[in-house]
Amino acid sequence: MANDSTANERGRTGAPVRSAIVQLLSHMRDGKEIREYLNRFSQVDQERFAVVKVGGAVIEEQLEPLSAALAFLQTVGLAPIVVHGGGPQLDAALGEAGIETVRKKGLRVTPPEAIPVIRETLTDLNVRLVQAIRDQGGRAASIPSGVFEAELIDEAELGRVGEPSRIRLDLVHAAAKAGQAPILACLGDTSDGTMVNINADAAVRALVHELQPYKVIFLTGTGALLDETGAPISAINLTTDYDALMASDWVSGGMRLKMEEIKRLLDDLPLSSSVSITRPDALTKELFTHAGAGTLVRRGENILEITERGRLDEDRARALIAQAFGRPPVKDYFDRLDFDRAFVSESYRAAAITSRLGDTVYLDKFAVLDAARGEGLGGAVWKRLVAYAPRLYWRSRIDNPVNEFYYAVCQGAVKSGRWVVFWRGEDDLSRIPEMVTTIAALPPTLEERVAS
Repeated sequence: MANDSTANERGRTGAPVRSAIVQLLSHMRDGKEIREYLNRFSQVDQERFAVVKVGGAVIEEQLEPLSAALAFLQTVGLAPIVVHGGGPQLDAALGEAGIETVRKKGLRVTPPEAIPVIRETLTDLNVRLVQAIRDQGGRAASIPSGVFEAELIDEAELGRVGEPSRIRLDLVHAAAKAGQAPILACLGDTSDGTMVNINADAAVRALVHELQPYKVIFLTGTGALLDETGAPISAINLTTDYDALMASDWVSGGMRLKMEEIKRLLDDLPLSSSVSITRPDALTKELFTHAGAGTLVRRGENILEITERGRLDEDRARALIAQAFGRPPVKDYFDRLDFDRAFVSESYRAAAITSRLGDTVYLDKFAVLDAARGEGLGGAVWKRLVAYAPRLYWRSRIDNPVNEFYYAVCQGAVKSGRWVVFWRGEDDLSRIPEMVTTIAALPPTLEERVAS
């Protein structure tokens, strides 16, 4: 077991450790993705990399994976700002002090006699999290108060509950300058120095508004937003999905409130920003791989449905295909294409182009830039595609790394020469052999690679 000096040494050797870990990760299956995300994150001012919200239940039940994940991020040069609550701990401490827990409109009613208990409980929890991060070799600064200036919301009804009115970043800047991850509790004070309790969502919202971070991360026990079957939702594009989700009967209670809060956050941020909901032990996978390990929510962009070839911007579509596949389409690609339909993101960073094989829809090209995959645009395009074409065929080269996704979404696949032919929604199995033969024999649509 490493002693304290060894742990401190690990925290100080940022560059060598970062280099070693990046080299190690580069040999993993998703090494390319990990390097891509590290490069992307490293271009963001570190105080604007991410704001992470952690509930008290996560600290209580998952402290070790939480602290390990935060220390690892710091090891690779990323230091998010962490804001934590302490709901279960406060309920217990106030109960021991004989103070009843009452909530109105989702806020904890806070009489004056509760403030010393809340301050002590949140400060102890803050120090506990900081020490756990240090025990994992990370560097963290305890900042339980002094960041949020607040105004009382309704003292007569809620007591000493404040809404942030100003963010003081001096302590955050000082921690970041010293190479420490700032760990903030939800304690505020009014302009006359009166301490107040602040709801964690309100604290995160105010901090996000001030910093405009690249990422907002919610670490929860479920690790994702769940659909009507209880399965995790991998990505949500608010532009295309929000209204339908909010109109669904199964979206109620906590999920509805969470969706409203996330939309409110993202409406105040640049298009490049996103919200991730995941578990502490899955944080690095959520951040550094396209597939992620939770729910990624972005404001997103509209998916255009183009039914006439003349309305497709062929120059932009050709550029997208060339960049996504690493080589351009053949020169007469669009001329010989029996154009059926195209589903294209507004930015032309993701597209599905279909043609017709008799009465069957054939997916001729599914092209998605790496960054767009990470943003969920590929998933948004695919969703529109399969809604349009419940019976669908397509092919892919045997060595295509996207085949893992194709196998997951298809209902059948057959290898034929250098191709794998996929289908979904086919209810006449006798058609499949002929379709496979026809599709495998289609001429190439991409220029051949030039040998170096």
